[in-house]
Amino acid sequence: MSYPTHIHLTIIFLFWVVLQYVARGVIASPAPPAPQVLAPHCPDKCGNVSVPYPFGLEDGCYYEDPHNNFKISCDRTMTPPTAYFGTSFAVFNTSVLTGEICIRRDISYDCYNKNQSNSNYTALVNIRGFTISSTNNLLIAMGCDTYVWFTGVRHGKPYQTGCMTKCGTLDEVSDNACNGVGCCIASLPDEVTNISTTIGSYSNHSGVPFSPCSVAYPAAVNEYRYNKMDLTRDLKFFRENRVQIPVVFNWAIGSQNCSVAQEDGSFLCKSNTLCVDPPNQQGYHCKCKDGFIGNPYLPQGCADIDECKQSNDCEKPEYCVNQIGSYDCKCPKGFHGNGTKAQPCSSDKKSWIIPVVATAGVAGAMMILLVVGFILYWKHGKIKNQQIREKNFRQNGGLLLHQKLSGRKIDGLKVFTAQDLEIATNNYSEKYVIGRGGFGIVYKGILTNNQHIAIKRSLKVDPRQVEQFINEVIVLSQINNRNVVKLLGCCLETEVPLLVYEFITNGTLYDHLVDAVKASILTWNTRLKIALEVANVLSYLHTTISTPIIHRDIKSMNILLDDNYTAKVADFGASRLVPEDKGQIATMVQGTWGYLDPEYMQTRKLTEKSDVYSFGVVLAELITRKRAICYDRADDETSLAMHLLIQMKEDQLLSILDKTIVSEGTIEQIQQMANLATWCLMVKAEDRPSMKEVAIELETIKRLRSQPSWSSKDGSFQEDSVSETLLEGYPRSGTTTSGCSSSMEVDLYNPRLDSILADGR
Repeated sequence: MSYPTHIHLTIIFLFWVVLQYVARGVIASPAPPAPQVLAPHCPDKCGNVSVPYPFGLEDGCYYEDPHNNFKISCDRTMTPPTAYFGTSFAVFNTSVLTGEICIRRDISYDCYNKNQSNSNYTALVNIRGFTISSTNNLLIAMGCDTYVWFTGVRHGKPYQTGCMTKCGTLDEVSDNACNGVGCCIASLPDEVTNISTTIGSYSNHSGVPFSPCSVAYPAAVNEYRYNKMDLTRDLKFFRENRVQIPVVFNWAIGSQNCSVAQEDGSFLCKSNTLCVDPPNQQGYHCKCKDGFIGNPYLPQGCADIDECKQSNDCEKPEYCVNQIGSYDCKCPKGFHGNGTKAQPCSSDKKSWIIPVVATAGVAGAMMILLVVGFILYWKHGKIKNQQIREKNFRQNGGLLLHQKLSGRKIDGLKVFTAQDLEIATNNYSEKYVIGRGGFGIVYKGILTNNQHIAIKRSLKVDPRQVEQFINEVIVLSQINNRNVVKLLGCCLETEVPLLVYEFITNGTLYDHLVDAVKASILTWNTRLKIALEVANVLSYLHTTISTPIIHRDIKSMNILLDDNYTAKVADFGASRLVPEDKGQIATMVQGTWGYLDPEYMQTRKLTEKSDVYSFGVVLAELITRKRAICYDRADDETSLAMHLLIQMKEDQLLSILDKTIVSEGTIEQIQQMANLATWCLMVKAEDRPSMKEVAIELETIKRLRSQPSWSSKDGSFQEDSVSETLLEGYPRSGTTTSGCSSSMEVDLYNPRLDSILADGR
């Protein structure tokens, strides 16, 4: 081979190698997606509504996102022109700063005519790619014979919330106030999607002809207005008038967070901007950096703010020098200093003596003024705080309490000062919070004598019930039972009264049941002992003390355990004293789902038997270790009460028992406790035992000396008949009734239960 030929072959080989390397690089590194280009002269307003990018009114003027829809249409045939999202939902406003859009949405309604036949309309709430704002919306229901469920998906699991509202006449309803009578509000947690609305009526609005419709809808907090005359609207009104309510939705760009979007080339945040990952939401937001202004999503990004043309901290306008994203204050030649109003410029030519003397004099005068001002301010604040505490003390019934205590000897009841409890809780620090509930917050506190206490701060107080509150404090302070959390005293100097209890160290019964390790310590004998102690306490509250007390919120979370696993009944925030001449009290329904007496829910008449029903649920928790409400169970067994009754009817009690307590030595006692629970869970209050009877039965179970009082004549227990009777809505065997519904195999808190109760009467 000749020399030139050898060189040619070498060049050809190197060229082939380079070509392969370049080809592989091109194939392995695809080009990033091209950024979207905005069309020129895009309109940014429709009538009175601003439409900032990434939203837009025309093709090429909005961000084309495969996950979210940013196109807004403008109907210019209307005066003024109206912006619409989709085809029929008017846009109220949009915000690039907060990542929100307010859109008018239809309401849902369910109306009845004189023949009690209904017509309804269920409005769609969701918008693809957007999530409804949990902080800027409320879930509203209106009607005088109404219950509403709002269902959706949260964290991939079904979520449900709702409320109920009833009223007898229009005069009962407050005007312009949604307070639970004629109108109720349900809060909305974050990250709820796929929201749907279910509206129902207890009696087809037959008893409230002035309010023929039930209405439900989400509404923006700042835009919602309520008027009680809305309750009188009928089906004709809703069909002829398309009622739409503003709803706030959260939006974001894409479905990826900032770091992923920056890497794949689809990043929309431009120059002088920051990318923000919104909490509890997919996608990202853009915002201008400090010192810049504009729309961070536009190609040109954010522009520098010329702070020198605005109000600034410089001593004189000519001292201001604008910088990119900020500004400086500079003294002119011949002067020194910072050039600000706080530290102005000083001439270099002045004698040092004059400024030193002047500065010392001014500083001395200012120091004196500051000291005098501080003393006056401190004295004024101290007097003002004292006046506020005295005002609160009078409003919360302090004078009435002193009057009722005069001449009485009540051991242990102490009236604490606000300062005592502020010191005990380190000014109510969050780390001292040991519990939150529907009635308030509970703090742990340590008094100056090292006594550990629990302090309950109510969320609100009704000034019209101050005398009743004082009476209850006095009565509760006189309860001397080892199984009741002792009320040590109260503080009336704060905006809402504070109750001070003894501190129980070992947590709640609920904590021990839901935790497998703690539950293993709760042997069958311990659980039986706890049940007997709680039953004796409720019997004591109902029958022994001079003024009977209905607890109204018996549940495993309100049963505390000390180090010896002795039960202590707590949280009398919902309790009511029973007048001597009354066996029942008419009141608004309060309590906890899963434990509420169904008859009390329907009639709003509170009796001692309501506590019996709640205690029956606690007995079921003790033998099964299952939660009072669980949506993982079948739809008709969501509540533990219904779950127990159905399983006993089907002779499947053993399948739901806590296996750690089941043995040949305990199974008979466990079955008897299950039988007792079913007695307590009778639908009609009159068919339930008293708490005294329950305590006797538990003592019998503990001693195993006699059969339960509901046994048949031959001493054998009729389990199937009792369970079936409960499930069919009938009273216990031996009592006759007629016209009873047999459709009881549903969730105890399904609103259809009210019709079953009505039939069973």
